[in-house]
Amino acid sequence: MESTLDTHRKARSINLDDGKYGTIAEIGAGQETARWFFQVGGAAGTIAKAMSAYDMTFSDAIYGNCKRYVSRERLQAMLQHEYRLVNERLQEKRGDSSAFFAFANTVATHSFIHQQAGHGWLGIRFQTQPDEEASQIDVHVCLSGQESLQDQETLGILGVNLIYGALYLYEKPEVLIKSLLDQLSPELMEIDMIDF
Repeated sequence: MESTLDTHRKARSINLDDGKYGTIAEIGAGQETARWFFQVGGAAGTIAKAMSAYDMTFSDAIYGNCKRYVSRERLQAMLQHEYRLVNERLQEKRGDSSAFFAFANTVATHSFIHQQAGHGWLGIRFQTQPDEEASQIDVHVCLSGQESLQDQETLGILGVNLIYGALYLYEKPEVLIKSLLDQLSPELMEIDMIDF
């Protein structure tokens, strides 16, 4: 599959792939990735669960306590928890035919109160084939939008790009990295860390 697909076509192609199945968990300001998959149609074939633990008490109850909510530590806890649940609940039913994934993000968008730019951690734990050991990609992004809506839209597109890249471009890391920027403006965001 080409890395030059627009966001709509990427989300739709993932939704139409019977061999991919997983969850999307978003906390903080980044609630837009899941929206893309539902908006384009066919999400029932791909998304087992989409959730948001926006309240810190709820987030702690699900993922455990941590010092900072927008941190790699929180991202790791989210990915570990969500991927474990996908395997526990779906391995027997779909494990032989589906490559599982868990996408997560934890984000703070532009703050007028604190006059701070936004930033966030996004990651995906995934299989490229059924029953294989999971791989993982973590990304840190600095956001430069002048308002929260710009940051949220950027995060949704980046999330779709990361899921698509992990599932279809993992064997071509340079292409995958370049594809993360598809449909995104460098004036609105900068990826300053990628870890495979």
